[in-house]
Amino acid sequence: MRKENQSSTLNFILLGVSGQRKQEDFFFTLFLFIYPITLIGNLLIILAICSDIQLHKPMYFFLANLSFVDIFFSSVTIPKTLTNHILSTKIISFGGCLTQMYFMIALGNTDSYILAAMAYDRAMAISRPLHYTTIMSPRTCVLLVVGSWVVGNANALPHTLLTASLSFCGNQEVANFYCDIIPLLKLSCSDTHFNVKMMYLGVGVFSVPLLCIVISYVGAFSVVLHVSSTKGVLKSFSTCASHLTVVSLFYGTVMCMYFRPLTSYSLKDAVMSVMYMAVTPMLNPFIYSLRNRDMKAALRKLFSKRISSLPL
Repeated sequence: MRKENQSSTLNFILLGVSGQRKQEDFFFTLFLFIYPITLIGNLLIILAICSDIQLHKPMYFFLANLSFVDIFFSSVTIPKTLTNHILSTKIISFGGCLTQMYFMIALGNTDSYILAAMAYDRAMAISRPLHYTTIMSPRTCVLLVVGSWVVGNANALPHTLLTASLSFCGNQEVANFYCDIIPLLKLSCSDTHFNVKMMYLGVGVFSVPLLCIVISYVGAFSVVLHVSSTKGVLKSFSTCASHLTVVSLFYGTVMCMYFRPLTSYSLKDAVMSVMYMAVTPMLNPFIYSLRNRDMKAALRKLFSKRISSLPL
């Protein structure tokens, strides 16, 4: 197939999570349950933070941005999956596939770097409390978020362009419920050695925040262990518990997917991708709000305002 005609004629077939009709019905119901909760939960987090002046702090600024990214992260794949199931089709165009892959990589990387910014914020709050407001100034917070978006998009662009230059002349069945880079590389009949090298380089860029998170928390915990009071230790650890839970869920599933040889990937691994593409964005609002008194208070205020504004 000629590359110049490929973008207008080529379609891919998304095999779904399992490729089995009964199991696909289950995952359709699961996505139909998860997606609205993800949207509502993350929107409530954003609204609560914006409406409560007590939450106009660096930690909550990053949390609002994380929720914003998670909304779009889920929206890149789940609506298409639901639509395809309802219409009894599995087809996605070449352009649609590349678009989906671009935003999946860009938003996943942005998510990763915002998580690192949140870890840095917590580390500064614990280890440098007297200088915290100076270090985590509004300008610094904005730069960290903007930098996260820039790096995310910069990491996604070369992978998308390189994939667009490949030829696909045989099997067009994508072993997943969305267009991921790994099954696309396996489908190509072009030489993908350079693409694979670039993919692992991209995984390295994605992993930099994890290293930053580890360094931030090692530094913070070394300070915490020197705190004489048990109450002080528990309070310090409690501020980090929610973030560490989210980091473990996010990076744990991503590492299982991408930190291994390309040849070992199969349709069975699509189940693992459900965890970080759908489940983690849904759980984030619950993890951060249930363990945080300020967030719970802000959500109560938000609901009470909405209820009081309703006409009797």
